[in-house]
Amino acid sequence: MKTIYLLLVCAMLGLVVAATASPSALKLIANESVTASAVSVAEVQDAFLQTAPNLGSGGRVVPVLEKGGPTHEAFLKEYLKKTDVALLTYYRSLVFTGKGVMPKILDNDEEVVAFVAKTKGAVGYVSAGTPSPGTKTLQVK
Repeated sequence: MKTIYLLLVCAMLGLVVAATASPSALKLIANESVTASAVSVAEVQDAFLQTAPNLGSGGRVVPVLEKGGPTHEAFLKEYLKKTDVALLTYYRSLVFTGKGVMPKILDNDEEVVAFVAKTKGAVGYVSAGTPSPGTKTLQVK
């Protein structure tokens, strides 16, 4: 009985830590074809919510999301102000009305880096310590 209680407490602490991941725990990365080097939170929202076709003065943006995890949750909370369910519902409504497409959703940081590095206009996010060769880090102002 004590073991189950201890496991539950540890699981709850893990959820609290994941839910409170700070934005400094992640970085926004872009394909080197993206001309912007610094973006505002509003520009990040426009790019990922597909309300603006480009990022700053650059060309068309290809947003890429992670499937889940603390980095994904921190990104949603800090930049999009949406839950995962609300974001998926939002994207489905864009697709249904013909106003947008589902973004690429990848399993982990390494897949996001690889996709962003090879895809013109791609923008994604990864945990801050993830090596991201072939991409550039965007500063969020």
